[in-house]
Amino acid sequence: MRIYYIRHADPYYPDDSLTPAGHLEAQALATHLAQVGIDEIYCSPRGRARLTAQYTADRLHLPVMIEPWTNELDGLRSETFHQTAWDVDGAVLRSPEILAAAQGLSPRAHPAPGIPVPPPLNNPRIAEHLKKIRTGSDDFLLRLGFERQGSCYRILGAYGNGSTPAAIKPKRIALFAHLGFGLTWLSHLLEIPLPLMWAGFYLHPSSVTTILFDERAPGFASPRLLGMGDITHLHQAGLSPSRAGLIANSD
Repeated sequence: MRIYYIRHADPYYPDDSLTPAGHLEAQALATHLAQVGIDEIYCSPRGRARLTAQYTADRLHLPVMIEPWTNELDGLRSETFHQTAWDVDGAVLRSPEILAAAQGLSPRAHPAPGIPVPPPLNNPRIAEHLKKIRTGSDDFLLRLGFERQGSCYRILGAYGNGSTPAAIKPKRIALFAHLGFGLTWLSHLLEIPLPLMWAGFYLHPSSVTTILFDERAPGFASPRLLGMGDITHLHQAGLSPSRAGLIANSD
């Protein structure tokens, strides 16, 4: 199975929609995904994600299935830094204090016991959001035939016998959501410490991140990142990448 994780196109946040440039990005993305071949489309309930997904859905004549657990991470604003927790300055998130407190932190783990948790990770709602992502992700992937066991996935059904029958085509899934959520979910899937994921990675609007569930051992799959933040479709369409979520030095 391949999951194509797609951040919504260039957003107009005041009414949770897309800018004119964002609509052009979503159209170019639909052309690209039609060439890739998508079997199922899932989406955040937010308007900007749904508008982006709808172009691909119309192109491929597929329904858009809403996944509430993929909603953007709201309520995580840090009063100390006056920013959303996942958008705090990388120099803060990479500090020794944060990394020590977040040792092993992922959507399925808490900070190391006995170590004080500095801001922005001390917001109690972060743990709530991480639990929601963990349980939502596990339920979603179980419905797709992958049962989480530790940090890998047991493959159920036709794929769980150590060999994929040639007659069965592995699914290609498109999931449309957000920057903060996407970085957090990738932390969970790839077991990358959350502060490093937040501070070290960025996804352009309408970018495509490809995750392969790689059957490295018979009946078990490990998520592997084949490509992150691909915007080839924008260049092919003659569009300049938008930069929502970047603050400085983005040219």
